[in-house]
Amino acid sequence: MEEEVNWTEYFASITGVCPWSKAYWAKQKIDIQRWRGPSKITPLGDYVARMWLHPNASGRVLCKIHYGLNEDRPNEEWLYSHPQYKGHSAPAPILIQQDLETLNKARKGNKKNESKISPQTLIGKG
Repeated sequence: MEEEVNWTEYFASITGVCPWSKAYWAKQKIDIQRWRGPSKITPLGDYVARMWLHPNASGRVLCKIHYGLNEDRPNEEWLYSHPQYKGHSAPAPILIQQDLETLNKARKGNKKNESKISPQTLIGKG
């Protein structure tokens, strides 16, 4: 699965919107799995995020799934990305599972640092 996409390159490319992603990937704190349906979702454990590859899904299907998962799993935040979208989209259709508490701490820390650190510095530290 990981061989199909250069995840190291992808996480390096999104540090402007997700400054901690590259560092977490380097520390092996992001897991990659193939989507097998909501009944097969596993707890994150020591991971900060899990990328669920859903190779044949459209962006619309991913959006629908992610809304349902956010309702059903209140301690997690679910996002999605699809190569059909412009910008910092993932190179493959994915659902992203994150621990809500960990994510909120990272966001809060990033907001405190935004006034002290320029975006160029964040990108360099990603």
